[in-house]
Amino acid sequence: MVLFVKLLILLWLTNFAPPLTALVFESKYNRPVDGGRVFLDGRPLLGRNKTIRGVLAGIIVAGSLGRILGFPFWLGLGAGFLSMLGDLFSSFLKRRLSFSSGDTVPGLDQVPEGLAPFCIIAPFYSLSFPYVFLFGVIFGIGACLGSVFMYKVILSKPFENYPRKLRALTRVRELVSCKVTARPFSHILNFEDAVYYHVFMKSVLKAVGIYERGQRNALVVEKKEVLFAFKDLPAAFDGYKILFISDLHLDGLPGLTQRAIDIIRRTPADLCILGGDLRMETYGTFTPALEQMRLLLPEIQVKDGILGVLGNHDCPEIVEPLKELGVNFLVNGALPVEKNGERLWLVGTDDCHYFKAQDLKSAFQGLTSDTFTILVSHSNEVYREALEYRPNLFLCGHTHAGQILLPGIGPVFTHSKAPRALCRGKWNYKGMPGYTSAGVGVSGVPVRFNSTGEITVVVLKKS
Repeated sequence: MVLFVKLLILLWLTNFAPPLTALVFESKYNRPVDGGRVFLDGRPLLGRNKTIRGVLAGIIVAGSLGRILGFPFWLGLGAGFLSMLGDLFSSFLKRRLSFSSGDTVPGLDQVPEGLAPFCIIAPFYSLSFPYVFLFGVIFGIGACLGSVFMYKVILSKPFENYPRKLRALTRVRELVSCKVTARPFSHILNFEDAVYYHVFMKSVLKAVGIYERGQRNALVVEKKEVLFAFKDLPAAFDGYKILFISDLHLDGLPGLTQRAIDIIRRTPADLCILGGDLRMETYGTFTPALEQMRLLLPEIQVKDGILGVLGNHDCPEIVEPLKELGVNFLVNGALPVEKNGERLWLVGTDDCHYFKAQDLKSAFQGLTSDTFTILVSHSNEVYREALEYRPNLFLCGHTHAGQILLPGIGPVFTHSKAPRALCRGKWNYKGMPGYTSAGVGVSGVPVRFNSTGEITVVVLKKS
C-alpha cells in the first residue's frame, strides 16, 4: 500500500510538472518538441503545447522527487522519461484523431503516461498485472480530474465580463483570495494576513498598550494638495485638479468612511482616480467594502468622471457593481480626457504586486511619445518598466507611506520591492515624476504610528 501511494504521488506530480512550468514561465522557453513540423497527414506532429521545457520539467521532477520518496535515482529519472514519452505518444495520437492541441481526451491523456513508467517499475518491484491495472485506473481518474480543473477552472474565464487577460497564475491567486471564503481554509491559504497581522501583530500591540492609540491614529485623514508643473502640458489642462484616492480599505475601521466623506464633500475637482485596494482583507468577501463604497461614491464632486485601477486586495468581480455606480476601470487600458479640443490620456495598469496581472504594453498601445500621459498603478513596483514608456506622471499607492514608522528609522515595512525613496510622497526616477499616496485606510493590522492617511488633490500646471 505504501509503495502504491508513493508511485501515485511520483507520477501525479510528474504529470503536473509540465503545466506547472507553463504557469510559472508562461511563454518563456516554450520551444515545441516537434519544432512546428507536420506529419504525413498535414497535421502537427505533436502540437505547440508539447514543449522541451515541459518534458525536461517532468524528468527532473521525477528524478528529484523519486529520491525524496526513497526510489533509486535512476528509477525516478527513467519513470519520468517514460512518462513524458507516453505523454508525447498521446499527443501524437490525438493529432491523428483530429483533436486540437490542448483538447482534453479522458483516458488517452492519462493511460500512456501513467502506465509507460511501469516498463521499468513493474520488473524492479515484481508487480502483478492486476496491481498495474488498478494503478492505471486510479492514476487516470486523478489525472483526469486535475486536467478538468486546470482547463475548466484555471484556464477559463470565471464570468462573462472578466476584465483581465486570462493568465493561469493570476487565476490561481484569484481563487485563493476571492473564492475560498470558508474558515479555516481562507485563513490557512492567506496565512500572512489571517495569522501574522490579526493574531501576532495585534496581540503584540495590545500587550504593550498602544493598539487603541494606533487605531485612533488611523482615523486621522488629511487632505493634501500636490503640484506638478510640465512644459508640455496641454494648455487647456493648466490648473486641472485630480482627486486621487487610494487604499481606501473602508471596511477595516469603523468611522473611516465618514472621515473620508467629510473631506470629499468639500473637495471638488475635475477628475477622480481610485488607486485600488477597496477591501480591508486580502481574502474573503468584498461585499462589506462594496457597501461602504456605495456610501462614498455619491459624495465625489467631479466634472470628468471617476476612474479606477485594481489593487492587490481587489477581486475582479467588484468591477461590474462599481461600474454601475459610475466608476470606469482601467484594466491595462487607457482613456482620453478632452478639454477645449485638447487631450491628456489616463493609463491604468492592473495589479503588479500579488495578482501579477500588469500589462503596460497593452495599456500604452497606440499612444505616441508626444502624448501627455498619466500612468496610474496601484503599486510603484512597475517603476522600471514604466520608465520605458515615459509617462509624464506616475500616480500610485499601496505602501500606506509605511503605516508604522519608527523614529529615525522609517517604515517597518512598505510591502513594495521599489526603493524606499519611491514609497511616500513626491519622487522622481530618472526624469519620471511620481507620487505615492499614503492611502486613506490601513492594511493588515488597523493602526498607524508616525504616519497619516490622506486624500490627495493633484494639481497640474503648465510651466
